[in-house]
Amino acid sequence: MEQKKIDRINELARRVKAGEALTPEELFERDALRREYIASVKASLVGHLENTYIVEPDGTKRKLQKKSGL
Repeated sequence: MEQKKIDRINELARRVKAGEALTPEELFERDALRREYIASVKASLVGHLENTYIVEPDGTKRKLQKKSGL
């Protein structure tokens, strides 16, 4: 996610925290940006987990298995 979008999320959050009311358009924008941010964090986490290996006590490495049903 671009830093510009993260800055916009933070700007909207600061305005709400300061007690300002957001317009319906800003609320929609904030929700869309939050969903995009969460999706990018999830994708990053999946990428890390796909490249994670378990090292057994005997020194062998095995790839982390995906859980079924997720």
